[in-house]
Amino acid sequence: MEIAIRKAAVTDLERIMEIFRLAREFMVSTGNPNQWIDGYPQQDFITKEIEQGHCYVCVTFNQTVVGTFCLLPSPDPTYNKIYNGNWLNDEPYYVIHRLASDGSVKGIGKICLDWCISKYKNLRTDTHADNHIMQSLAERCGFVKCGIVHVANGTSRIAYQRVDIQPFCFYATAI
Repeated sequence: MEIAIRKAAVTDLERIMEIFRLAREFMVSTGNPNQWIDGYPQQDFITKEIEQGHCYVCVTFNQTVVGTFCLLPSPDPTYNKIYNGNWLNDEPYYVIHRLASDGSVKGIGKICLDWCISKYKNLRTDTHADNHIMQSLAERCGFVKCGIVHVANGTSRIAYQRVDIQPFCFYATAI
């Protein structure tokens, strides 16, 4: 199925919140009940993400929203301090947060990460230790486990980074 990715609009908000609800239910059913607790992410927060241009949606050919994620430029305060490891570099980066799908289209997570990778060469993300699905997806997409970060509510997350290094080109001259 062909999927397009575009910036979210406020008119997408209700559907995005439904996707987050479905994603929370899925996480609980797959052994990850503690990542998105207390209704996270809240509607007011996502409204601000949309208004700031950080929220994206995945849409089918008939414009049905089936997935969402947020992509933000650095710096992200969550990533200021990393424990039990190090970031791959200290260059400017983009952060992928709140990746979620309604489950109707297989592979939305990979589609989202591949899209981000095609746009930016230095990416970071994080996930809960119980979110084995996201850990596997990140690693399959070339993200490297870098250490542990603590999110706003104080809980820890496994931190990942992917850096695409531009090939070094040089010209040899004949002597």
